[in-house]
Amino acid sequence: MFSFKRLIDEAKRPLVMGILNVTPDSFSDGGEAFNIDDVIEKVNTMCYEGADIIDVGACSTAPQNKIIGEAEELERLKKFLPSIIKASRVPVSLDTLRPAVAEYGLSVGVSVINDESGSFEPAMAELVKKYSCGWIFMHTGGLSSGEVGQYHSGVVKDVTDFFENMKRSAVSYGLNAEQLAFDCGIGFGKARQDDLTLLNSCEELSQYSPLLVGVSRKRIIGEITGAENPKERLWGSVGAALVVASKGAKILRVHDVKATVDALKVSEAIKRGVL
Repeated sequence: MFSFKRLIDEAKRPLVMGILNVTPDSFSDGGEAFNIDDVIEKVNTMCYEGADIIDVGACSTAPQNKIIGEAEELERLKKFLPSIIKASRVPVSLDTLRPAVAEYGLSVGVSVINDESGSFEPAMAELVKKYSCGWIFMHTGGLSSGEVGQYHSGVVKDVTDFFENMKRSAVSYGLNAEQLAFDCGIGFGKARQDDLTLLNSCEELSQYSPLLVGVSRKRIIGEITGAENPKERLWGSVGAALVVASKGAKILRVHDVKATVDALKVSEAIKRGVL
């Protein structure tokens, strides 16, 4: 059985999940890894830099993009995923909302399903149970990254209610709590103030552990720093990662693995007072 707790205990720091988009149109790195040589080089680099998990996505959810169909998502993955899993020295997660895509990934060696559906799908639960893999639930408010929800009881309550429902449903389905992780879904169905409120509320959100935060290069970083180009949001992203880690986030989903890993190493050493 895959266990997030085991990985976190072994790392002795928050886990760094490196983003690997095998897409031509992702908001920050689209097209950077869209041939097999570039993909394998990126896998090797992220492993060398200290990534604890590599998160592979074949379907961009950027606000300006049209979501591709299941057949095209599968076609992209079949081109790259077996080679990624063979090259990776760390667990590979698959960023998808489609059970058929998840089943393909699990059949070739994926360890975690990073589920961006924003709901509890029995078909996905059955796969997680069958393969004893990890399962990450992402809050979306039922909306895309290009839409903004109205959270009448507050966005933090909406997210914690979602986490509670997902955890209860998964455990009732027979899954082990150590297989589960919870993503507050920065930028999905949220205004930038909602994003900021969630980042500031990680101590409360982290009661659902491990809490995953994916804020790397996102619009909230651009709005705060004034950096319009996502590739110029590195330092803001690292700053956000350190703050949410100090507030209880246990998994950081990032584009810039080395910068985040080094920053965490320094932060953890200072807190412990030991090199």
